[in-house]
Amino acid sequence: MAKTMVSHRVILHFPSRVVDQPVISNLIKHYDLSFNIMKASIIPDQEGFVVLELSGEQEKYDAGIKYLHSAGVKIEALSQNIERNEERCAQCGACVGFCPTGAFILSPVTREITFDNDLCIACGLCLKACPSRAMKLNF
Repeated sequence: MAKTMVSHRVILHFPSRVVDQPVISNLIKHYDLSFNIMKASIIPDQEGFVVLELSGEQEKYDAGIKYLHSAGVKIEALSQNIERNEERCAQCGACVGFCPTGAFILSPVTREITFDNDLCIACGLCLKACPSRAMKLNF
């Protein structure tokens, strides 16, 4: 029987008592999950968060999520990464050059920019690059 593989983008919120624990390491070691850290802010003795894509077999993923809950980590689904306000967007193209994944695509014919949310890793570089402040990071 084939194992069902899953991949989810999640935000892990670490309370101050957990930030010095090897929580992510345990997900790899004990639950055979792989991850891609998309953004993180963890400071010793303070709360922190990690935005990551977590992948593995469904059964092991579910067990890993249960472990995170038991460790005191709050888990939130990353439902939408970047939102572009079409009315504010000046179609200047500044975001295109800064996006490391190519989520912003400049049409060579129309010179319009489209956004592929599936390619977005929520790095936030487009927010800094956008002169019209048309980009918003949703967490």
